[in-house]
Amino acid sequence: MAELDVQNPLGETNCSLLLNQLQKIWDEVGESDEERDKMLLQLEQECLDVYKRKVDQATKSRSHLIQKLADAKLELSTLLASLGEKTFVGIPEKTSGTIKEQLAAIAPALEQLWRQKEERITEFLNVQIQIKKTCGEIAGGNQQSGGPKVDESDLSLKKLDEFNRQLQELQKEKSDRLHKVLELVSSVHDLCAVLGIDFYSTVTEVHPSLDDATGVQSKSISNDTLASLANTVLALKEDKKKWLKKLQELATQLIDLWNLMDTSKEERSCFDHVTCNISASVDEVTVPGALAVDLIEQAEVEVERLDKLKGSRMKEIAYKRQGELEEIFARAHIEIDAEAAREKILTLIDSGTVEPSELLADMDNQINKAKEEAISRKDILDKVEKWMSACEEESWLDDYNRDDNRYNASRGAHLNLKRAEKARLLVNKIPALVDSLVAKTRAWEEEYELTFAYDGVPLLAMLDEYALLRNDREEEKRRMRDQKKFHEQLNTEQEAMFGSRPSPARPPSSTKKIVGPRANGGAANGTPNRRLSMNQNGARSGKRENARPIAPLNYVAISKEDAASHVSGTEPSPITP
Repeated sequence: MAELDVQNPLGETNCSLLLNQLQKIWDEVGESDEERDKMLLQLEQECLDVYKRKVDQATKSRSHLIQKLADAKLELSTLLASLGEKTFVGIPEKTSGTIKEQLAAIAPALEQLWRQKEERITEFLNVQIQIKKTCGEIAGGNQQSGGPKVDESDLSLKKLDEFNRQLQELQKEKSDRLHKVLELVSSVHDLCAVLGIDFYSTVTEVHPSLDDATGVQSKSISNDTLASLANTVLALKEDKKKWLKKLQELATQLIDLWNLMDTSKEERSCFDHVTCNISASVDEVTVPGALAVDLIEQAEVEVERLDKLKGSRMKEIAYKRQGELEEIFARAHIEIDAEAAREKILTLIDSGTVEPSELLADMDNQINKAKEEAISRKDILDKVEKWMSACEEESWLDDYNRDDNRYNASRGAHLNLKRAEKARLLVNKIPALVDSLVAKTRAWEEEYELTFAYDGVPLLAMLDEYALLRNDREEEKRRMRDQKKFHEQLNTEQEAMFGSRPSPARPPSSTKKIVGPRANGGAANGTPNRRLSMNQNGARSGKRENARPIAPLNYVAISKEDAASHVSGTEPSPITP
């Protein structure tokens, strides 16, 4: 074995020095060469063992570094795959150099990827927590215990985008559900207001979070809550429909009773809040308290009160209806037996065989029929009025023509002269007016198959009598003219014989005949009572035996067959139109 004589730079003893010292010691001791060789071999073997251990350690260290480098590269590729990164700026492009250099080069990239992975895990965790929370809100408290687990094998942005889209969809669904919940709560509020129901107790019975004091985002949006709210709205709508129908029935009864008893507007106005919705649809009733239970009970009490009051006021109401009917007949100049009608009404009410509403409805029907008949008679009655007015003017004109002082310059003479001129024009129209009246009356009788009576007297009979009286009057005028001519001729002869002319003889007064509607008798001043008698025996004055009968509930007009009974004994002579 070669000796080493290089001195240690630090002054320490090296192997050659130690070997020299060992040789000296062996020399002094007197060790044999065999022992010396043996000990040197042993020393050499020990050195080899040390080298081997060091080589093994170095080999192991190198293997560990290689494995570490391989693990680092694998981890790098795993992180890149997990993060979905195809390329990464921090990765060294070249892999040359020692193992430690390569490890030192890849360490920053690993560190950066690890930070990025932690950040990505945090993002995934936040999104998944929100997803789980939103799903729990939608599910209505059926949330799974524990937090969400992040799948670290796929932390790519694509996967994160998928979770974000899922979260957005859930948030949109949550928003839609919240909007629907608020709509239903609003409907419940409006319906409760109309029905007069406590909104708080109604809505909190569905879910406590639906109270107004709870924040919007804290309200339950679960399927159970939505279904329960929808059912509540349906139930309230059914109640609203039912109570509206009840209120409208009560309002109808109130109006019928008011109309039945002629209730004043002031009394009716107290229940305007009830009757204002009588024809409204369910959706149109939105006023708070419009269908409250106390309001309906108030209407029920009023209906019950009026129903009890109805019986005591029926006679008064029925007599008022009968009075209205009699007034219509009077204006239409239709003769009825009012006393018998009122007695029959009283009997029906006292007997209780007829419902008051039916009785009044029947009387209203009579009033409507009477109005229709009055309308059908109006045209003829207007002409009768004109005819009677013309007859009055004719009578006045006759009196005026008999007045010898009519041309004197007295006060008002010029007014009488003007009236006389107008009266002559009107009298000249009487024949045409009578002909037109006869034609219209006959047409009416043919259409309705009834005799047209005026205050119980057949109008055609009145016109026939007027024609007879007018003919008598014309004969009387002709006779008076002939008598006047005779007196004038006699006076002329006397003047020729005696030479003097006596004052003109006054025509002998004759009984004054009044033609037209006044023939039935009139006041001292000549005002007619618009009733015409058929002859001088008074057959038409007062009530006739065959006067038009009337039942309390049914008006019956006289027929053509009974017309002859209104003329005293014989059929009147017809007027040729």
